[in-house]
Amino acid sequence: MKNSYSNIFNFNKKILHKIIVNLKKGNVVGLPTETVYGLAGNAYMSESINKIYKFKNRPKRNPLIIHYFNYKRAEQDVIMNKNFYKLYKKFCPGPITFILKRKKKSKVKFSATANLNSVAIRFPNHRVMNSLLKNIEFPLAMPSANKSSRVSPVSAKNVADEFQKKIKMIIDGGKANLGIESTVIDLTGHPKILRPGLITPENINQVLKIKLNIINNNRTSKSPGLLSKHYSPGIPVIINQKNCKKNCALITFGKKYKNKKNFYNLSRTSNLKEAASKLYEIFRKIKKDRYKKIYVVKIPNKGIGIAINDRLKRASN
Repeated sequence: MKNSYSNIFNFNKKILHKIIVNLKKGNVVGLPTETVYGLAGNAYMSESINKIYKFKNRPKRNPLIIHYFNYKRAEQDVIMNKNFYKLYKKFCPGPITFILKRKKKSKVKFSATANLNSVAIRFPNHRVMNSLLKNIEFPLAMPSANKSSRVSPVSAKNVADEFQKKIKMIIDGGKANLGIESTVIDLTGHPKILRPGLITPENINQVLKIKLNIINNNRTSKSPGLLSKHYSPGIPVIINQKNCKKNCALITFGKKYKNKKNFYNLSRTSNLKEAASKLYEIFRKIKKDRYKKIYVVKIPNKGIGIAINDRLKRASN
């Protein structure tokens, strides 16, 4: 059954078959995950990878995350280790991406990994993705379904608005309930967090019981989401503010802020998880409401707040 958008489809068995046919041909499909919507292609086909980079206008040095149904499927492409198995058991499927060493016999195209000897892999927790990945014999290379440096999409409509009819199939899996991208952890050596997310350093420390390094610079290219300018709504973002100027919007956090026309509250109850789930949606709403700039109040830099501040900082560059 089609949505009101001619290239948005509701998910069912017939559509599942159609998705698989398209992916086997080297086409790309807009798909939902629990974090954000992605632009998916066959990770074993150069044609698919090239289309993803072209559609997104993505720098070739920026690797893609490869999505698998389970770790058994990924064993043929990457070298797993004890830290991976511990984190996989605790958090997968879920919003965490692992950087692991590439196997020599890996079929993942080097163009998908920015010609690195490492691969970023993830196991998404979404009914559409689970059903699809279970029924195909290849993993999916899938970055967020937006133009490079722009704000990530959290709905099928966001994807359609971004690419119009260039993407022939976009699957509507409802709103992405987590709302920001996965935590990325490099396990090729001593564990390092390359991109913060909803799974926090504290969460990971509880499992690994080791001192975890958090990388705060852009020198590494092993992970997506590390470009200095990223997650941009297309208008200036000014962070750590107390108020905003005329014709501008203020993103607030907590109950002390009044309900004003140009105030957009991430969470009246100061819930950081709720704030993360609403951030990109609010970015898009402010842009649609034609405000010239976005001012953002200070967000607590703890737990999930670390990930929110990472996105805000990159959006403000």
